[in-house]
Amino acid sequence: MTRTTGGHDAAEWATTDAAAAAPVAGDGLLELVAMVGRLRGPGGCPWDAEQTHESLVQYLVEECWELIDAIESGSREEMIEELGDVLYQVLFHADLAAHTPGEDYDIDDVARHMTAKMVARHPHVFGDREAETAADVVAFWDDLKASEKPHRTSVLDGVPQGMPALALAQKLLGRAEKVGVSRMPTDPASAPSTEAELGDTLLALVASARAQGLDAERALRGAIRSMQDDVRAAEG
Repeated sequence: MTRTTGGHDAAEWATTDAAAAAPVAGDGLLELVAMVGRLRGPGGCPWDAEQTHESLVQYLVEECWELIDAIESGSREEMIEELGDVLYQVLFHADLAAHTPGEDYDIDDVARHMTAKMVARHPHVFGDREAETAADVVAFWDDLKASEKPHRTSVLDGVPQGMPALALAQKLLGRAEKVGVSRMPTDPASAPSTEAELGDTLLALVASARAQGLDAERALRGAIRSMQDDVRAAEG
């Protein structure tokens, strides 16, 4: 199979006469793929050549958080830059795999797999099922994921436990409700009614915990573990 990043001759894409022609959709992506191949190929960057999937994890996490910052408060230029940084991580991992014995896949394999996955998960677009609301789509999604991953026997399966505690709590509360497990919400009369009020309340709770020498992150993770125990008991 001819691989997009499998041979570093692909770097020639970035220097051909075609590069001077009118821009075509996807040309910029091909140039970036070629550039990654050149950096990791013979005569390229020694640091890039030494990296592994594992050594790159810290950079992927950092770039994702920087993209979140740009989404929440950045400009168009910052969005372009941070999206590019995240994209670069994907291309780097794919090029690394293309040159690692036993892995032997590249960015084309990744892209084609994702295309097939999205087509399968959107039968209301590419098939004959009908969806009138976003809730209908979510129901399709859950059913299709269940059929794709029959080895997952718990609603907790597939949820990354390394997520920040607050994001993990929000994710798992939704999963827990599917098996009848819930946690009592704050009294509606005293609960924040806007995200701004909620943010102030959460910050005040963290400040109170800090003043008492308590670790808010660890405390929430402890409560999450307790809820997950209840979920597994309900499933069992």
